[in-house]
Amino acid sequence: MSWEQNEVRNLKVNHYMMIDDEPCRIKSIDTSKPGKHGEAKARIQAIGIFDGKKHSMVSPVTHKVQVPIIDKRKGQVLSKEGNEIKIMDLVTYETFGLLVDDDDMMQEIQEGQEIDYLETVGRKKITRV
Repeated sequence: MSWEQNEVRNLKVNHYMMIDDEPCRIKSIDTSKPGKHGEAKARIQAIGIFDGKKHSMVSPVTHKVQVPIIDKRKGQVLSKEGNEIKIMDLVTYETFGLLVDDDDMMQEIQEGQEIDYLETVGRKKITRV
């Protein structure tokens, strides 16, 4: 399990949450006051970590949502082939391959260089070169 539950009222801007099974970073939260017979609602706008798309959600503030556990790590680039790079984690010494879609980032990456990456819900992404 790489996520935990949290109430909508406890979420903050720049924290993470799952929307439609996609881990997202929250960009804005707007809450409305409760009505005569209803609960307060929150409108959340977020950007997907892996897909970069805009996601939104409207939910009562007392409902529970999934919050992904983000693991930020450092790695070293072992090799480059096409748009795939091989990385070795600097703590566990595990090696794995990642596809890089951004051509500018691919130009910056050199063999032997240290990078920062994040891992959540079984997926990995390079965050900084």
